[in-house]
Amino acid sequence: MTGDITTIAQPEEQKHSKSFYVARPVKRKDPNLLLKRGIWAYFLLLIFEGALRKWVLPGLSTPLLVVRDPLALWLVLLAWKRNLLPTNLYVNGMIAIGAIGIITALAFGHGNFAVAIYGARILMFHFPLIFVIGRVFDRDDVIKIGKATIWITIPMAILIAMQFYSPQSAFVNRGVGGDLKGGGFDGAMGFFRPPATFSFTNGTALFFGFSAAYVFYFWLTPKSINRLPLIGATLGVMVAIPLSISRSLLSLVLACILFSLIAISRNPKYLGKMVVAIVVLIITFTALSQLSVFATPLEVFTHRFTSANETEGGVSGVFVDRFLGGMIGAIIESAQKPFFGYGIGMGTSVGAMLIAGDHTVYLISEGEWGRLIGEMGIIMGFSVIFIRIAFVCNLAIDSFRKLSVGDFLPWMICSIGILAIMQGQWAQPTSLGFDVILGGITLAALRKPNRKLWMVKSINQEAITNTPRNTPRNTHAI
Repeated sequence: MTGDITTIAQPEEQKHSKSFYVARPVKRKDPNLLLKRGIWAYFLLLIFEGALRKWVLPGLSTPLLVVRDPLALWLVLLAWKRNLLPTNLYVNGMIAIGAIGIITALAFGHGNFAVAIYGARILMFHFPLIFVIGRVFDRDDVIKIGKATIWITIPMAILIAMQFYSPQSAFVNRGVGGDLKGGGFDGAMGFFRPPATFSFTNGTALFFGFSAAYVFYFWLTPKSINRLPLIGATLGVMVAIPLSISRSLLSLVLACILFSLIAISRNPKYLGKMVVAIVVLIITFTALSQLSVFATPLEVFTHRFTSANETEGGVSGVFVDRFLGGMIGAIIESAQKPFFGYGIGMGTSVGAMLIAGDHTVYLISEGEWGRLIGEMGIIMGFSVIFIRIAFVCNLAIDSFRKLSVGDFLPWMICSIGILAIMQGQWAQPTSLGFDVILGGITLAALRKPNRKLWMVKSINQEAITNTPRNTPRNTHAI
């Protein structure tokens, strides 16, 4: 036996026969299996760490806040050890800014080492993890993440329905640390926004927006998934919009619809599928609205949407002040900030707790761009903003190019990843985690799946190969 190929003696009469191939798959252990399992653990902890903090281990709610941090650090270090951590402008720039930010925070800012480390971990651990995921995962892994999300969406929708109709004192509405006051956030008409399995209600919008991107993708390519859970997840996303009382979730779903239409415009053969899907969704939504269990949250959501728009100046006010994260205001006010900022980490909830003793206040800015500039000053703050914008632009361009070959996966993930990565509130652990996953799986979706290794033995016809009968036959691996 030579390598993986066994030379088979052939009868004399077969030596002059036509060429034929004997192929068999060779199973090889994935060298990145440990890293992949770590990424899966990061993903599952992102979704269920809030449940651990509220229901399972409420006494450990504080350390569980950073349960993904050592995992992110381990993944980045292991990837670096295996030469799987890219050394590009994005990664090197963020790590350098994080390191310098620690020094300037101690020398010119708040002076709290723990706060500085907590703030710098975002740039030095979690952001590089995006590229580790992109290097370790491939398209097949991204599909597996999507299928898992589809299955999780169904019980998650049931959970937020229970939270919506239950009082804040109910077990399903327990707050972090088992807080009996409840984990919901004021919504409208006496109802509270449900947090699902997350520590705060923003996790609900982010999860169902994440799920919506996969729902639209799988409907465009339905052969890659079982229809039954896909239908269940579709209904789950639909009912989650009013149940969540979240305008953010509505905007994410609308973004998915817009990106789907753009994808179809590049591939008109899918137009029929989309028209049928839209008609079915309208009929389903109309039918659900007749049910009292769905009509009530729909009324609450409509009231919330109308009153909030009036308060914030209509749709334009919501778009500028809410979804763009106060970008314009952050730029205008940047000249009023200290050159090195107030210190990295000060704008986080942990920073507020350690410095001011109250994690509910914003010591710098609620908007992401304002926080970055306020923490690190004009040069470093704008550098982080520029890196995030440049990274998102590259993702969007590469994903759009994939549409020309009928590949919708990275484009649909970008539908919610563009604004999230560009201006998502990374000071909040749940938002940071989803943005890391979104950026990583978008990069991975742009890669081709690892091909199975097939060993092939070829016996060529002497007349074609012009080789003597006694010449050893060639073996090929494709």
